[in-house]
Amino acid sequence: MDDEVTDKINAVFDVEGVDQRMLFGQNDVFLRIIENHFLVKIIARNDRIGLEGDQGEVTMVTRLLQDLTTRVKLGDPITEQYVNYAIAMVRENGRGPADEISTEALLTSALKKVIKPKTVGQTKYVQAINDNDIVFAIGPAGTGKTYLACAAAVAELKAKRVNRIVFTRPAVEAGESLGFLPGDVRAKVDPYLRPVYDALYDMLQPDKIRNLLELGVIEIAPLAFMRGRTLNEAFVVLDEAQNSTHAQMKMFLTRIGEESKAVITGDITQIDLPNPKDSGLVKVQKVLRRIPGIEFLYLTDKDVVRHHLVQKIIKAYEKYENPRRKG
Repeated sequence: MDDEVTDKINAVFDVEGVDQRMLFGQNDVFLRIIENHFLVKIIARNDRIGLEGDQGEVTMVTRLLQDLTTRVKLGDPITEQYVNYAIAMVRENGRGPADEISTEALLTSALKKVIKPKTVGQTKYVQAINDNDIVFAIGPAGTGKTYLACAAAVAELKAKRVNRIVFTRPAVEAGESLGFLPGDVRAKVDPYLRPVYDALYDMLQPDKIRNLLELGVIEIAPLAFMRGRTLNEAFVVLDEAQNSTHAQMKMFLTRIGEESKAVITGDITQIDLPNPKDSGLVKVQKVLRRIPGIEFLYLTDKDVVRHHLVQKIIKAYEKYENPRRKG
């Protein structure tokens, strides 16, 4: 029998001048994560990282470390979520995402929290909002569709590029209707719009939000309340748009007035309408596909920025609901 041929190699990655606490993580946690994803042994000594393993795996880890080093040098903190994201991008594209993710802050919240894109897809999303008057963001839960739309809206208001913000959602969830809920109109509507409130409270002080709501500078209302209106000099966000009907989508889009922007978000895998084919978000992709100034942006499970298990949950459901799809 021929001797087994091995491609194992040793390599060294130089990290001199790089903040190793940021690069390695607390107790070298990031290096351990990398070892768990690649067939490579990692040893960090002084200003060097020793790599031992198959040539292909060592090459990918080297590219990953180059990406993480770039991220640190740009001044962006590395998180476990980012490390896992960078690993997925290196495996898929052969290079990390650091150079393609915007380092520019979209907004600094009242609590001094810097809000900016965390993935390549989110960077393209924010850029699309900057470059177009109407943007459709379609993708799974946890990809920041609503959150970034809220941040962009608040940023536009603070910069005085719009005079008001309007957030709206279809009041349709899991077959329920407003009429069966207790309380007045506000009490009936608020549960459907809670995610928008949650995002706003992460960006503005509570008293500021209350003041802007009372003045009508920020308006949060169900989609049905948009009929017959013209929204000028406004940043308008239609959230959960997969639950709008074809007629509602047309009605909403024709409300947009002069000097306004609109962002429409939704997940076409979670349609709660009796007949999913009636979804306005599904049909609008064919109707408006070729109109300049309107952009459709698609986020994927790789753009999920919630708990790391959310990405795995999304993939598991995709596999279960589409058994013939590869992967």
